[in-house]
Amino acid sequence: MGKQKIILPPDLPPEVSEEEIQVSDEDLQFVNDNLDYAGFVSRLDTHSITKHVTRVADLKEDALEALYEKRLKKKKALQKDEEEEEEQPGIRVGHVDTLPVKTLDGQLYYRTLLNASKPSEGEGEGEERTNETDKGVVKLTKAERRAKLKKSKKEAKKQTKELPQDEVKDNPQRAVLAELKEDVTAEESFETKKCKLAELGIALLADPESNIKLLKEMLQMCNDGNHAIVKLGLLSLLSVFKDIIPGYRIRLPTEKELEMKVSKDVKKMRYYESTLLSAYKAYLQKLMVLEKVSLYQHAVVRCICTLLDAVPHFNYRESLVEVVVRNISSSDEVIRKLCCDTIKSLFTNEGKHGGEVTGAAVRLIANYVKAHNCQMHPDSIQVLMSLSFDEDLGRSEAPDKDKKVRNKKYKKGNRSEESSHLQPTDRKKSRQEMMSKMRDEVAADYKAASFTPDIMERRRMQSETLSAVFEIYFRVLKHTMQSIVPRPSGDTGTTHVTEAHPLLGPCLDGLAKFSHLMDLDYMGDLMDYLKKLACSGGKTDSSGKCLTVSERLRCCIIAFKVMRNNLDALNVDLQDFFVQLYNLILEYRPGRDQGEVLAEALKMMLCNDRQHDMQKAAAFIKRLATFSLCFESAESMAALVTLKHLLLKNVKCRVLLENDPGGGSVSGSVAKYQPYASDPNQSGALASVLWELNLLTKHYHPTISTLASGISNMSAAPTQAYLSTLTPQQAFRDLSLERESFSLKSNAAKSSNKRKRGSEGVTASSVDRVLEKAGSLDEDEVKKKLSEHYTLLRGVKENERLRSELDRTTRALSLYDDYKKQKKQKRRRKNHVS
Repeated sequence: MGKQKIILPPDLPPEVSEEEIQVSDEDLQFVNDNLDYAGFVSRLDTHSITKHVTRVADLKEDALEALYEKRLKKKKALQKDEEEEEEQPGIRVGHVDTLPVKTLDGQLYYRTLLNASKPSEGEGEGEERTNETDKGVVKLTKAERRAKLKKSKKEAKKQTKELPQDEVKDNPQRAVLAELKEDVTAEESFETKKCKLAELGIALLADPESNIKLLKEMLQMCNDGNHAIVKLGLLSLLSVFKDIIPGYRIRLPTEKELEMKVSKDVKKMRYYESTLLSAYKAYLQKLMVLEKVSLYQHAVVRCICTLLDAVPHFNYRESLVEVVVRNISSSDEVIRKLCCDTIKSLFTNEGKHGGEVTGAAVRLIANYVKAHNCQMHPDSIQVLMSLSFDEDLGRSEAPDKDKKVRNKKYKKGNRSEESSHLQPTDRKKSRQEMMSKMRDEVAADYKAASFTPDIMERRRMQSETLSAVFEIYFRVLKHTMQSIVPRPSGDTGTTHVTEAHPLLGPCLDGLAKFSHLMDLDYMGDLMDYLKKLACSGGKTDSSGKCLTVSERLRCCIIAFKVMRNNLDALNVDLQDFFVQLYNLILEYRPGRDQGEVLAEALKMMLCNDRQHDMQKAAAFIKRLATFSLCFESAESMAALVTLKHLLLKNVKCRVLLENDPGGGSVSGSVAKYQPYASDPNQSGALASVLWELNLLTKHYHPTISTLASGISNMSAAPTQAYLSTLTPQQAFRDLSLERESFSLKSNAAKSSNKRKRGSEGVTASSVDRVLEKAGSLDEDEVKKKLSEHYTLLRGVKENERLRSELDRTTRALSLYDDYKKQKKQKRRRKNHVS
């Protein structure tokens, strides 16, 4: 090796002795002030620092060259030692395992290890090895090196992930940082998955035929461990399916059709439809599974209801209808409302599915009512009120039939004439048969694809639906009849039943709407059921719940509606329903029962009915006047409107307005009024007087007092015109709304109105505010005001009593004066005669 040119490093700065170094006072003061920070200087290892210095200051070039040659000889000696060690048995380490060492002359060499340990067992099994037993050296192959590198990386990852508990306890900051890192990574993964769902959905909506395979990828994302991602995936698939589902039902090709040769477009369409149908089926199966999990129930039911409402014509709609009908009686209000709204939408929009889904839904509801023994939520059958039936369907059918028959006859005649004139060959016959067969197939396919069935098919479906509806209603009535218990003696308010009957109310409403479509053969049974329910009949066990007054009144209303809808074609005596209404008027309680039902019963049975018997009309007039004294303003107003209507319609009943207590010559067969009689014909109301109107003229409500005064001043002459201006329902509705804004005309009410900042009504919130203010008032002051108020009321009553006594006294005195005058006149006559 020849001499190489040596490039010397730059000169070192000249050495300065410690004696010549001058330190300023400021530096000394700074070091003294910061001794804590300068302690590392005393611990410096000067030997380790100076050993790397390869050059000594003020050394000549010849000396440097000699020093360099000396070091070079040492390195060559080290290389010889390494070569001798390689000849001994050991392991040669590959280039991948360690970093190379570069000499000053630019050559690379790798260190070797002695064969101190045996090679690891099982390492690099199945790979080629080269064992040099002569030299004792084992060389690693490339596969073994890769395996070893992978193993080392895995171990390093495990060591970084698995932190010992002691280390976590000793260093809580590290644990907090690890949790924060996990949260950040979870949020990032959530955002990426959400963006991916959005990208897949946009791609499907942009070009569904080309990207139909992406549905499977979206379905796989619904199996994610994150609940939010699962919900987002379900809702994203919902929006995609709503947009890409075609307007027809997909029919997969048969084996025979698959064997036929078709064009590329047909193949592409078949692939698209089959992939869409399989993905849709997998989506529905996923929804059915997650519907039982409470965490996903709301989202799943929303997806099912939206799909059924948007695409009721598509495949697998039976599964959707079953899930929706099963949840219309759910205890969860949100789910129940969603399902009921979906069923109502199906009933009202039959053009989307041709009426087939309507019949299936009604049959499922009937099965569930039977399975649950009529113990379901009222909304379960309230949805049936949204059904509509074609009443004139049969009328338009007859002329169409005649036209079809005429067309057939005409075509037959033409064909016979053509066949007589022209005799086609066998080839033409086969061609015509094939053409007719193809027309029939096309017509059948068109009929299957269209959602508008013919008249006969629609009529058949509607008759099946109607029979299922009446099956539900009669089942509810029968169940209620079986559960009724006769009332114990002395109890006149309620009817005891062994079970609750939540479906009775919507059942009666449905009967009132669809009774005109019922066969007359079943009308008699329906009226018997309604009569027994209204009369509280039946015999079962002893204890139970109650049939309310409102439900019994509703039975009476439904009976009259059924009669009116059938144009009084039924020969049924309605006297029992009048008896029940007469008794239920006194059993009514404002807070417990529904005033709207009572007002409707008064309108339906008394105002809209024909001319009543005089005894019955008088009994109802007297009962309504008594009722008006006992209850609130809205009920009293409805009763007075009905009373006025009866007086205007029955002129002879106006004798009740006279002051003759005997009723005159029209008192009837019963000479004395029986207020507790259960039959209005046996009450003898014509023998009484409407003294209640005199008290009602002093009612606190001005509308009621004005109406009572008008009825009291009604003339008994039959020349007065009959004008029906107000119905009981309207009167009840008006005063029930006015009840909140009504204010008394007393001084106390005016002062309370001032304190309430001009509020006109005595509402619940105003009462609460008054009670809060009353807590801060002085008790003595409150007592004083109340005593003054009631003293005033007592004074008014005392004045009325004194006036009545004064009137009686004056009448007695006037009679006594008349008696004296008559006596004097008799004496004068006697004296004159004598």
